[in-house]
Amino acid sequence: MSTVSTPMVRSAPLINRDRVIDWLGIAPFIIFSLLFLIIPTLYLVAGAFLTPEGDFTLKNIGDLFTPSIMSAYSISIRVSVASALGGALIGFFLAWAVVLGGLPASVRSTLLTFSGVASNFAGVPLAFAFLATLGRTGLVTIFLREWFGFNLYGTGFNLLSFLGLTITYMYFQIPLMVLILTPALDGMKKEWREASQILGATNRQYWTMVALPILWPSLLGTTLLLFANAFGAIATAFALTGSSLNIVPILLYAQIRGDVLHNANLGYAIALGMIVITGVSNVLYLMLRMRAERWQK
Repeated sequence: MSTVSTPMVRSAPLINRDRVIDWLGIAPFIIFSLLFLIIPTLYLVAGAFLTPEGDFTLKNIGDLFTPSIMSAYSISIRVSVASALGGALIGFFLAWAVVLGGLPASVRSTLLTFSGVASNFAGVPLAFAFLATLGRTGLVTIFLREWFGFNLYGTGFNLLSFLGLTITYMYFQIPLMVLILTPALDGMKKEWREASQILGATNRQYWTMVALPILWPSLLGTTLLLFANAFGAIATAFALTGSSLNIVPILLYAQIRGDVLHNANLGYAIALGMIVITGVSNVLYLMLRMRAERWQK
C-alpha cells in the first residue's frame, strides 16, 4: 500500500510586512497633520457655530460683517494683493533673468540658494531687520538724510503702515515666486522658440503669443499662492506694527488671547473666514498648476 504525499501550501500572510513598514514611515507625518492641522481646523470650524456655553448659534458668523472686522479683512486682502502682485512681478523678472537671460550658472545657484533662505525669513527677525534699515533711525533713512539731504519720512512714508507692511512682506514673497516659477521656466521647450523663429515671429511675438499664454496658469497660480501666504502671516505684522494696523491675524489674536477683546468663539469665526479665503486661493492655485503641468509634459 503506497501513500501519495501532497505538497504543503503555505498560506499568504495576513499582514504584509513591507506595507506595514511603509505606513510606519509616514506615521509621524500623519500624526503631525492630525494634531496640528486637521483636528485644530475642525475645532475652529465647530467653535465658530457655538456659544461660550456650547449652544449652537449663528451670531458669531453674523458678527463677521461688523465694520471693524470687515475693515480688518479689507486691509488684509489689500496688503496680500499688493505684496502678491509686487512679488510676482519682480520675482518673474528675476527668474526669467537667471533661467532664460543667459546669466552665468553661478548667479542662478546663488539666487536660488538665497531665495530658499529668504522665503522662510519672517517673523520678529524680519521685522527687526526692516526697522533697523527703514525705520525712523534706520541705516538707509539716516544715509539718505545725511548724504543726500532726503528726508524719507518727510514724504509721508511710514514703515508702520500699509505701504511699509507691503514692502516688508515682499521680502519673502519675491524669493518664493522665484523658487516656484523657476521650474516652470525650465519647462519651456526650445522647440517652441525655434518653431516661432522659423515661422518669422519676433521675440516680442514669441512671448506674447506663445510663452506667456503657456506660462499664464503658472503665473496666476503662483500669485494666488503668494496671496494666501501673505494673508495668513501674523508674526511679521505683529512684531512690526503691533496693533496699529488692524489686519485679520492680529484681530484674531486679540479675540482669542487678548485682555480686552476676548471672545474665543468670535475668534474661531474669524479664523473660519480666513480658512475659506486661503482655501479658495489654494484650490485655484492647484487647479492652475495642474493645467500648467499638462502644457509642459
